[in-house]
Amino acid sequence: MALTQQQPASIPLDVFPDGLKTTGQHAPLYEHIRPFDKFPKEITGPTVWRPEDYRDNPEKWTHRFTAEEIEELSGAADEFLNAKIPLTGISKSNFPLPNLAARLHELRADLLDGKGFILFKGFPVEKWGNHKSAVAYMGLGTYLGYFVSQNSRGHVLGHVKDLGEDPTQIDSVRIYRTNARQFFHADDSDIVGLLCIHRAKEGGESDLVSSHHVYNVLAKERPDVLKTLTEPIWYFDRKGETSKGQEEYIKTSVIYLERGDNPRVYTKWDPYYVRSLTRFSDAGIIPPLSAAQVEALEVLEATCNRVKLHMILEVGDIQFLANSHVLHARTAYVDHAPPTPRRHLMRLWLATPESEGGWKLPFWDSNEKKRGGIQVDDQAPVAPLDAE
Repeated sequence: MALTQQQPASIPLDVFPDGLKTTGQHAPLYEHIRPFDKFPKEITGPTVWRPEDYRDNPEKWTHRFTAEEIEELSGAADEFLNAKIPLTGISKSNFPLPNLAARLHELRADLLDGKGFILFKGFPVEKWGNHKSAVAYMGLGTYLGYFVSQNSRGHVLGHVKDLGEDPTQIDSVRIYRTNARQFFHADDSDIVGLLCIHRAKEGGESDLVSSHHVYNVLAKERPDVLKTLTEPIWYFDRKGETSKGQEEYIKTSVIYLERGDNPRVYTKWDPYYVRSLTRFSDAGIIPPLSAAQVEALEVLEATCNRVKLHMILEVGDIQFLANSHVLHARTAYVDHAPPTPRRHLMRLWLATPESEGGWKLPFWDSNEKKRGGIQVDDQAPVAPLDAE
């Protein structure tokens, strides 16, 4: 754990208050990968939930912003805009929320150690427009974690939008830039936020599962599949988003245990990144997926679909969830014909280091402020107001 992220010697802190570089993607510390017999037989506690726990009780997982909260967010956003600071420079120190801060502190704890998700409603994106909405949204995010880059371009404000890219080219195309279905997965950050700017004509709806409940189902019904998912035999594609000298893939497991005493179960998964490696397996560089692995990824997806909580994000909704113990998916969608705007979600990836209550992950960067994300060479953070 002595390794640290190397940052350039001189960083303008008014533009990059949390440093320049995200730690990025990398293999685990293999000595911290535990064998299957060390995993719990069953997970208990608030991180385990079933869809019926919440499906008919939206008051347990939604919060509509009050007029006072919107006024506080609006005032902080206006002050930030008047200061002419770049979006990458936003932080708690220049986005004060004296009243909302306490609620966001509680929310952060529930995201990391509780059910792992919330849906905010009533964010006035149509009144504020994209720029002010982005400022207020990122300002909220500073109370939950540190922004990490979401792609090789350094985007810390991402945009989930169909850019017409071919979703069948999974070795090079990121699915969030298409209108294709996204299978259950976790992003490369501790927390992900999605703010709905525009809805699709059809589809684009959200599904969530407690990966701890999925774990319990598999432990009971298919322990062989669960064992396969805990083994460090899985190769994950990096889709070319690599720095000089780095390998194009990472060998790891899907389900981990935290380091230390009483470790929790952590899931890191995206089937698109596992299935896209045939260019390497066909060349004999890495092994192809075994029959057991193919079955495991199919059983995992099918199990998630059995126990999912479905929700529809309306314009002005913000969904925050914890990637540690919640997997999420999206249905395929069809956009409106022009000039009606295309479906558009603003996305945040947020890091929560170990020293600030984050999970004790089996990676060298577990205590780094900007752990995770995607970092290519010395690409600096950028926060575009639309997809590019």
